[in-house]
Amino acid sequence: MTKFFFSVLLLSAFFFTGCIKNDPVLVSDSKVEFDAATFNANAAGLTYPVLTRVPIVGASTPTSQPLITRTTTTPFTLRVNLVGAQRASATDFTYIINSSSTAIAGTHYTSLSGTGTIPANSSFGFITINIVNPGVSSPNPVILVLELTSNANFAANFNYAKVGISIAQL
Repeated sequence: MTKFFFSVLLLSAFFFTGCIKNDPVLVSDSKVEFDAATFNANAAGLTYPVLTRVPIVGASTPTSQPLITRTTTTPFTLRVNLVGAQRASATDFTYIINSSSTAIAGTHYTSLSGTGTIPANSSFGFITINIVNPGVSSPNPVILVLELTSNANFAANFNYAKVGISIAQL
């Protein structure tokens, strides 16, 4: 009797299990997102990461990336990813300075255009940021918050549309 129940249980396990069909994921529309937001954790209490170091793709260690300070003289770039099919022609994306920013254009950074371009047959665009030295040191950093916006060309990927840049005033 035990062998019979064991056999029925074994056969039931064999017949009532099966493979789950994995449907391919097809992206039908294009979105843009900040590359830095996809590999950095969100800051405490915020829905976006706040960068304190210059984001360098392929850096060997986080500490090999220089700190972002008021004396940063080299412009640095934030990469914007295109999620979806590449385009045959260059396409513009848009962004704004979020109202939660404490950094002031012309005082802490040079004015930004609000648009960027993803070149033809590419998956990446860039936003170049120039830090300005206001000449006054302070123990409190200022934060520049950039936010991608949807336009006729691209929708902004909601989870990765914002990134903060902490500019140390030391």
